[in-house]
Amino acid sequence: MGLLDGKRGIVFGVANKRSIAWAIAQALSGAGMRLAFTYQGERLKENVEELAATLPGSLVYPCDVSSDGEVAAVFASVGRDLERLDTLVHSVGFARREDLEGTFVTTEREGFRVAHDVSAYSLVGLTRAALPLLERSDGPSVLAMTYLGSERVAAGYNVMGVAKASLEAAVRYLAADLGPRGIRVNAISAGPVNTLAARGIRGFTDMLKHHADRAPLRRNVELREIGDTALFLASRMASGITGEVIYVDCGYRIMAV
Repeated sequence: MGLLDGKRGIVFGVANKRSIAWAIAQALSGAGMRLAFTYQGERLKENVEELAATLPGSLVYPCDVSSDGEVAAVFASVGRDLERLDTLVHSVGFARREDLEGTFVTTEREGFRVAHDVSAYSLVGLTRAALPLLERSDGPSVLAMTYLGSERVAAGYNVMGVAKASLEAAVRYLAADLGPRGIRVNAISAGPVNTLAARGIRGFTDMLKHHADRAPLRRNVELREIGDTALFLASRMASGITGEVIYVDCGYRIMAV
């Protein structure tokens, strides 16, 4: 018997096999959860479909999280095909390249808006749209992905760090709103991982090396470890945990100078 046998979930944010969202999906599926996936645009469709096909019973839908119409459509489809949701995984973030390459003070209004809309508000919009399906579960959970750049300045992270701070605040407010309905909302703050999104951050290779040199475990986090933490948070083992940010970074956050 798997820890999540009979459970059903949806994962937003898979781009390729190195995505954090994919590591989480593998952990959830391995424990017995049936999953739905989304993709944005035809460029990612084939990748997501090929990966989803390797997990039994998976479903794939198009969804641009910045479009209320597409968000409503994807949950209408999930409701028809899965009937309920036990877990929603939000592993979505985006900022314009020019807003990551310069200094934070040069961030333009539109760049600020886009980063917060896609990286933070989307958690609110997706959770709200998913509520009727989550409320059919006997232990529903929502999980978001964040990074230490939300609370400390990380070179090159710029407006994305500010958006992640907004995301973490949203996690707490959603947890307070939805706790009376039995829905838990948490976030994982992972150490730097060599994903497609991370490559857009200036100096990311140096960030990886510094992290491994300073973290108590003297290494970088593995994708498997992030997936295992997501599995824990989605399971009954974490039934008393909500509104939290769980750090999976080999201990880097505890270190001072």
